[in-house]
Amino acid sequence: MEARFVKLLEKAAAAAEQADLFIVDSEETPVNFEANRLKSLESKQSSSITLRLIKDGRLGLGVSSRPDDDDKILEMALETARFGQLVDFDLPGPQDYPEVETWDDAVLKVRTAEMVDMGQRMITAVTDRYPDVLCDAGAETAHMSVRVYNSRGGGASYRKTVMGVGLQGSRVRGTDMLFVGDGQDDCCVIADPGEVINNVLTQLERADKNVAIKSGELPVIFTPSGVASAFIPALVSALNGKLVLEGASPLAQKLGETVFDPKLSLFDDPTIRLRPTSRLCDDEAVASRRIPLVEQGKVANFYYDLKTAARAGKVSTGSGSRGRGGAPSPSVSALVVAPGETSFESMLAEIKDGLIVEYLMGAEQGNVLGGDFSGNVLLGYRVENGRIIGRVKDTVVAGNIYQLLKGITIGSDRRWQGGLYSPSIYCPAVSVSTK
Repeated sequence: MEARFVKLLEKAAAAAEQADLFIVDSEETPVNFEANRLKSLESKQSSSITLRLIKDGRLGLGVSSRPDDDDKILEMALETARFGQLVDFDLPGPQDYPEVETWDDAVLKVRTAEMVDMGQRMITAVTDRYPDVLCDAGAETAHMSVRVYNSRGGGASYRKTVMGVGLQGSRVRGTDMLFVGDGQDDCCVIADPGEVINNVLTQLERADKNVAIKSGELPVIFTPSGVASAFIPALVSALNGKLVLEGASPLAQKLGETVFDPKLSLFDDPTIRLRPTSRLCDDEAVASRRIPLVEQGKVANFYYDLKTAARAGKVSTGSGSRGRGGAPSPSVSALVVAPGETSFESMLAEIKDGLIVEYLMGAEQGNVLGGDFSGNVLLGYRVENGRIIGRVKDTVVAGNIYQLLKGITIGSDRRWQGGLYSPSIYCPAVSVSTK
């Protein structure tokens, strides 16, 4: 730890019962294309330091992005502690941290010109086949360091590299607007955006013709991106230890009970190698570990940060997250849905008349805490006799995850969607309405 941070932590520890420092330094180099043209390329650096302390049992916080603001940060933290929330938890002492690989030197060697070429290649691959599609694209490299230390001798630091590529397309035909897109990120170099290109071209091919679909209870396959928008917001909220503690989660009294299909297992694992959301410890210096949340349909655990765990009489699951700074709150990192044994093609073959949901829009506007979702199908396809026959428009799907995630079939296909690694999920009866 740098001398200045040692000094700041010593001052804070002398003025309060406990204190910790959370320091993030990062540099990003994004390359962005808009409407088929290069729009911007630049490097951005940022730093932040957060001092948290507990004085007279109350929580104080000081945050700054200036490198020479240490005395001001301490003053701010002590002032906010005068009126801060009463808390009763101890910061972690020294502990063993897992080895989590999140760094690749090769990412630092990716030149801006290579990312420009990659973005242009993605756009050209689409516009050569679909000249009326306008594309936004991008590639980005980033690296960051995270350090968290406290007055009880606990603390850790790690470095992370990230590379990401993305491609979105839009097509307007009269009053008909079509949106497609895909992306990929990793802690190591993405040398070939071929997977992203192929996925977008597949979406355009499937959506080339508009078809009608009837309203009613229909079988629906949610692709990994469909799972992310339909099911995950409600699941993540219901398993959040803070909402459980407040009695707002419908799962609050369901720990150990079978609530979902026994085929469904869900866990949070920030120790997965080379994932942008992985880390060896959370933002409170609690060691990372794999946390089963749903095991064979049973509610296995809720996830907690230090403060919430103490209030609930539990132990932190290493799920404290601060983003760029501020006060921690419980958050998942790398959420994984266990795969099934059924291929996407086999699920498709079972449908005589149904729907594939690729992307939903506005699904989080329903009663998320109650498990409800209702969203417009931004991109989806009608299935007839096991074949995709075209894209549906003006269609809404709705349901409750506690009803829909029973009697499901889970696919063997899996793909990362940001911090979610999920297969497709087939639901035999989903409410579908169309104009």
